[in-house]
Amino acid sequence: MRKLSKKYLIVRLWEYLSRYRFLLFLGAAFMLLSNFLSLLGPRLSGKAIDAIGTKKGSVDFKTVFYYAGLMAVFYVLSAVFSYALSLLTIRLTRNVIYQMRKDVFESLSKLPVSFFDRYQTGDIISVVSYDIDTVNQSLAGDFLQILQSVITVLFSFVMMLTIAPPMVLIFVVTIPVSVMMTKFVTGRSRPLYRVRSKKLGELNGFSEEMLNGQKTTRAYGREEDVIEAFEKKNVEAVDANTKAEYYGTLSGPSVNFMNNISLALISVFGSLLYLNGKIGLGDVSSFVQYSRKFSGPINETANIIGELQSAFAAAERVFRLIDELPEKPDRESAGVLEEVYGNVLLKDVAFSYQEGQPILYDFNLEALAGQQIAIVGPTGAGKTTVINLLMRFYDIDSGAILLDGQDIYGIRRDSLRKAYSMVLQDTWLFHGTIFENLTYGNENITREEVERAAKAAGIHSYIMSLPEGYDTILSDNGVHISKGQRQLLTIARAMLSDSRMLILDEATSNVDTRTEMQIQKAMRSLMEDKTCFVIAHRLSTIRNADMILVVKDGTVVERGTHEQLLAMEGFYQKLYAAQFMTIENS
Repeated sequence: MRKLSKKYLIVRLWEYLSRYRFLLFLGAAFMLLSNFLSLLGPRLSGKAIDAIGTKKGSVDFKTVFYYAGLMAVFYVLSAVFSYALSLLTIRLTRNVIYQMRKDVFESLSKLPVSFFDRYQTGDIISVVSYDIDTVNQSLAGDFLQILQSVITVLFSFVMMLTIAPPMVLIFVVTIPVSVMMTKFVTGRSRPLYRVRSKKLGELNGFSEEMLNGQKTTRAYGREEDVIEAFEKKNVEAVDANTKAEYYGTLSGPSVNFMNNISLALISVFGSLLYLNGKIGLGDVSSFVQYSRKFSGPINETANIIGELQSAFAAAERVFRLIDELPEKPDRESAGVLEEVYGNVLLKDVAFSYQEGQPILYDFNLEALAGQQIAIVGPTGAGKTTVINLLMRFYDIDSGAILLDGQDIYGIRRDSLRKAYSMVLQDTWLFHGTIFENLTYGNENITREEVERAAKAAGIHSYIMSLPEGYDTILSDNGVHISKGQRQLLTIARAMLSDSRMLILDEATSNVDTRTEMQIQKAMRSLMEDKTCFVIAHRLSTIRNADMILVVKDGTVVERGTHEQLLAMEGFYQKLYAAQFMTIENS
């Protein structure tokens, strides 16, 4: 995986900041005013000290109070502008983090299904939450802080030159040493921050995976194994964090040490110049204060650079996600389906998830409008792959797929997918009422239509037995209701769709046989004149299919009705006999 350069990351981060130029420039103005007023303080302090004098009774109180009063006014105004800057920074950070999360989520919504097959959900969530937070904790604030540091250093340097040019030579030695130490530390720390983000993503992915499978873990008594595996990943994440923070925090103390050396040398040489009458006591005091303001930002910048290494490592993961290639765009000539009849044809289709490992080859299927097509076969034969190709979740390697005589690659992808309703073995329900879940994608459906579909799916009585009925809130993917009930809800949702084609991929695997037969009967009446593709392991439930395709090793080996296939005494007959004997013996 190619490493993104620091220059590229800075340019991309600036793109986000530059969207809010007004806030950024206003913040810079407040920062300049606050900084300028604060930087006048040491000079005024020196004037006040000189007005005190070194002899008893020589104090010019009027002058002292004058400069002290100016200092108080300037410092109060500086604090006001500094507070305004803090408020602006919060607003700017809020806007940036909102936009960045929005861009990441929009990118995720456009990515192909293959992306989610390759990456853990927990790792993706880690980017959306942790990595974006890491970037924005330092982005806007650190940008203005660095700008403030540059101004402070330049202004302090100029003031020190006007006070005592010879003493400025001390920084000719100390500053290069500080720069070299900072460069050394940041060179070591950035790769470590990248590893830290990666390890935290792996930890989140593992945690999400194990929490989803906790029932299976306990059923198999693997709690200790899971704890040990988590311990290993936790140690890796903690060690990566420790190493990154160790090197990241070295720069601050190292630079601070050099600053203290500078202060000691300034105090010594300043005393010698004062004793020789070259400068006044107030000038020495002002120079010392400016030297602290000169060195302080360098120390702060060193700490900020450490934070930026963490931010850059996180930004790299964020921008990799944003820059992931979306689904291939539709052809420019692709059109919208105006009217769908439901005639589907797969002709000599070949497909492989990985090059050189074909999943389907020479695959042919014809479904006429209103037909029920069942696809059966052993696990791994390619049944679900056919569904993925029909929906264009993946693109075929060769051959053709036609819908109503039109190549599906000449149809806009969103239009094609709206022509289908889909019910999968893995149900998906979101946090919301049962009514909202049933009308997902069909918000204009009436209550009567919803109840009609629920009755047909055999779930209406259960819904009405709940305290709030159709207004009952479902949460956490409906974990408080059974798998069968969740499956019935998704089937009812599919029945409400006005699409002309229906895909059922093991859709009734979580309900009993009697309920399944009732659903099949109800669906045949509600899905009249709609093309249905059914993948089922229970061969007894597809006896009435208009056409049964028997898939083995990636191609169709037999096709026909239930009776025709049994009469062939081929592979289907063996599957049916084996399943029937299993049921008889159970």
